[in-house]
Parts: sequence; C-alpha cells; structure tokens
Amino acid sequence: MRIATTPLAAAFALAFAATGCASTPAPAPAPAAGAAPAYYGTLEPFASDAVYFLLTDRFVNGDASNDHRDQGKARGEAFFTFDRPVPGAPAGRHANVGYLGGDFKGVADHAAYIRDMGFGAVWITPIVDNPDEAFTGGEPVKWEGFWTDGGKTGYHGYWGVDFYQLDEHLPSPGLDFRGLANVLRAHGLKTVLDIVANHGSPAYTMPVDQPKFGEIRDRDGTLLADHMNLAPEKLDPQNPLHAFYNSKPGIAQLSDLNENDPRVLPYLLGAYEQWIEQGADAFRIDTIGWLPHSFWHEFSRRIRDRHPGFFMFGEAFDYEAGKIAEHTLPGNANVSVLDFPLKQALANLFEKPGGDFASLAAPLHLTGGPYSNPYELMTFYDNHDMPRMKASDNGFIDAHNWLFTARGIPVIYYGSEIGFERGTAEHAGNRNYFGSERIEAAKGHPIQQALTRIARVRAASPALQRGLQVNIELQGDRAAFYRAYQHAGRQQLALVLLNKGDAPQRFEIASMLQAGRWRSALDGSVVEVAAHGALAADVAAHGVQVFLLDAEISEPSLEAALAAAMDDARRPR
Repeated sequence: MRIATTPLAAAFALAFAATGCASTPAPAPAPAAGAAPAYYGTLEPFASDAVYFLLTDRFVNGDASNDHRDQGKARGEAFFTFDRPVPGAPAGRHANVGYLGGDFKGVADHAAYIRDMGFGAVWITPIVDNPDEAFTGGEPVKWEGFWTDGGKTGYHGYWGVDFYQLDEHLPSPGLDFRGLANVLRAHGLKTVLDIVANHGSPAYTMPVDQPKFGEIRDRDGTLLADHMNLAPEKLDPQNPLHAFYNSKPGIAQLSDLNENDPRVLPYLLGAYEQWIEQGADAFRIDTIGWLPHSFWHEFSRRIRDRHPGFFMFGEAFDYEAGKIAEHTLPGNANVSVLDFPLKQALANLFEKPGGDFASLAAPLHLTGGPYSNPYELMTFYDNHDMPRMKASDNGFIDAHNWLFTARGIPVIYYGSEIGFERGTAEHAGNRNYFGSERIEAAKGHPIQQALTRIARVRAASPALQRGLQVNIELQGDRAAFYRAYQHAGRQQLALVLLNKGDAPQRFEIASMLQAGRWRSALDGSVVEVAAHGALAADVAAHGVQVFLLDAEISEPSLEAALAAAMDDARRPR
C-alpha cells in the first residue's frame, strides 16, 4: 500500500475525464407552477437503511462443521489457524488472531435479531478465499500491537488469494453467499459486501515461502501473481507473476496490487460483479485512499454500467474532511465514504460527560462543505480498525439517539448494542467473539432497548432518512433540529429534541415552527401548534423526542432556510 499518487496507464485517462456520476440521482426538475417545492437531503434509496457491521468470523458460529480446526496443524504450531490467542494479555483479558468459527449460518440464524433492532442492511467482511495457514513473517502479534501480523490468520477476510472463490470457513451445505443474501433479503435486510482492491495477502519476510501467501489466482485456479516471498523492491517487473504487484514497500508485508497492470482492474471487476450477481446490494470499499482517483472512477463507472445506481462507500482513514471528500466527487470515485471527521467529534463528545453538542456543528458540513452530498455519508463512532468507543451506557444511548436522527446513514459495529469490549483496540479485544448467548442477553440490555426504539423510528421516517437538516440549537447537553423531506407527493417534517444530560430538559421550540398537528414518533402523543405558537416538550435524561408533521411545508422562515440548504447542497463541487 502507498499514498495514492501513482497515475494509471495513460490509456484510461481520457475515458475517466469524460465520465459523470452514475449513482447520484439526477437533480429534481423544477416544480410545476403551483406545485410544492422539493426539499430533501438525498434521494439515494440506500439512505433508508441503517447498517449493522459485523466481522463474520466473530459474530456467531452457526455451523461447527466448517471450523477447520485442524487446518495447518500438520505443519506445526506456527501454522495452525483455529484459536490463536494474542500473547501478553493482562489477567482477565483476551484477544485472538485465529479463526473462531463465525460463518454465514451464524449471520442467517440471527437475521431477525438484526432486523428487529431497526436495521435495514448488514455489512459483512470480505468473503473471498484467504490463506490456509497463519502468517510466519512480519513482526509477531502482541497485545495492543498495531500492524503486527506475525502469527495472524486471514479470519477477517482482507487477505484475498482467489477473489472468485468463497473462503471455506463461511458457507454451509445449502447456504453459500447467494443463500445468505436471500435469507437476509427475506428478513428485509440488504447485504453490504466489504471489498478490497488495494492488496492481497501478506507476501514476504516468511522464513520459508508458505502456500497461498503472496499469490493471486484466477476464477479457474490459474496462478496470476506470486510474490515468491521476495521484498517488493526485488520483484522483476518483466515477470508476469511479479508485474501484478507494485515494487514499492507497503504496510505490514501485504502484497500491493499494481493498478497500472492492465490485468488488475478486469480481474477485480469480474470477481466483484460475480458477487453482485449472487446477491450483494452494496459495497464497502476497503483502503480506498491507497489507490488513485482514476482507478476508482473507472471501477465505479464500470460497475454502474452493468448495475445502475449501485451504492458504494469507501474507507479513507483520514480525519480531514477535504481529503476524504475527494472520493465523493463525480470526477473521482463518485462514491460515499465513512465519515471519519464526524466520527472523531462523536467519540470526543460521547465518551466523556460534559461535552458540548456545539462541537458537532462544524463536522456536519450542512452548508459550504467539501462533500458531493453530506447526507449520503456513512456515520459512525467506532469500528474494527480503531479502539471501540469507551463510553458509559448513557454515552452509547446518547450517541445512538444522535446517529439515528441526524444527517447521514448510521453504521453500528456489532456488539455496540451492549457496549461490548468498550475501549478495546484490535489486538486487545476489539474483534472478540460475540456469540448467540450474548445476542439473547442483549435483548434486555438498556443500550439495545434504547437503540431499538430510535432505530425503528428512523426506519419508518423518510424525513430522518433523507431529509434536509436545519439546526435550531446545538449547545451543551441540548440539541434541537428539523429534518425536512418533501418530494414527489410525499412530505414529512421532523422536529428532533435530544438531551444527553443527567436531568430532564424542557424544550420550547418556536423558531421556524410550522402550525399543525405534531405527533410524537416515540409515544404517539399529539401536540397541536397554533400559528406563531410554540411546541413545549419534556425530554428525559439521556432521552430523545421526535415529533412528526405530515403536511406540506408552509412556514415562510422554514421555507427560506430549506431553500437555501437545497441550493447549497446542489452547488457544483
């Protein structure tokens, strides 16, 4: 891997420059005379679906027959793949870099649990074939180590060898990837597939070259690339097996795919189109920032040529909004991204009491921001590559109340519904096994119950899914804002009131408030608001209220604010 400065082959350049946006809906036509104006943050269909992200191997072991517990054992302790504890763990703590048995059946068996919480999509880690041994090169894994892969396995899926073949630890008889996608779809869940194009498996520094490591195989098993346990600078660019890779060192001994080799893009496109045809509804793109914009532009264009409107979001691990926003622009990758700058603000706010909601105003970038569309960003507070959020139960509840009402598409990491392994990093418990017993117990957990309440509200509200956001108050423990959706005959205005304090708060909202019959989405109560009136409501400690008005927007000051927000959202980037 390396910073994305290497250009693609010149033959692609002209085609890239002329290609426009394939997934962003066309601007809405001007309303006919007398028709209601359109107000929306996004028309992207995927925006309706909050995402539950899980590491498949660490979720639930639904089928012990695919555990392959003897894999690698014949070669000795250094090579076996199942259950490899991280050394150096303090008393009472544990982490693991071996396979632990999670599989497609474990996900399928608990699809109802995910859907019942209010999610509309499940993001699973890469499904492609990974090496069959633990990696013997690199720096040995250690407690809280970073980029230490010695002794680690491909349980996570990011070490692809054959991108056309399922890893043997995942399917069960009658339940391949297509079967899993069908089960999820039957439960009302979309399948988000994690994909990698930057790299394959670890490829060098092994004492002795190991099978599959540093190799790439075609759909028929043909060997396309082999690092041969050579350092990148020792690869021979005239050797076709070497030319598939870059000859500059990357990170953690990973084999770095050469985007300039004309075989690489077609190989990846063929593999990932195969998984779309078998049921993938969207892609999460790993390490998008390590390949040039031109590569991703062509990748997304070709995917959408065959699958119009296909939704994708990338991981650009950077807290600078202007940097990650580059991937969202039509002339570049033209995809959504995980909102790392907002993630940083959310963790800073909800991990410790006394933070100020005002700190979220700037990273929202509701106006004047660098993103193609901030309403399509994936919002989150932690994931598998960073320490889990170290918050109290109330901190998690407050974070979920925000994520499921404010702009963006929320992503929740598995186990966060109970504050699982809070504060732990990758090699210190972040990716520990969850299991069916914890899932059953989670149904009575206060974080899970509060999450379910607000996630179901979002799942039923077009305003919370796609509406423009207009802030009224972001200060101290209090937040109040509107979400407005009015398009194609459907209209809804939401008023969101959040209290992250330890005592109840009284809200009296008059700013831009439209008269009408407002209904609480949480308790069904009704508040009648007269013209030029106010809406008064008590919000419990660490609570939320969402009032809905299903009527055409007519309050002049609110109309003016929404019109300005619409104009800004559609300005050229």
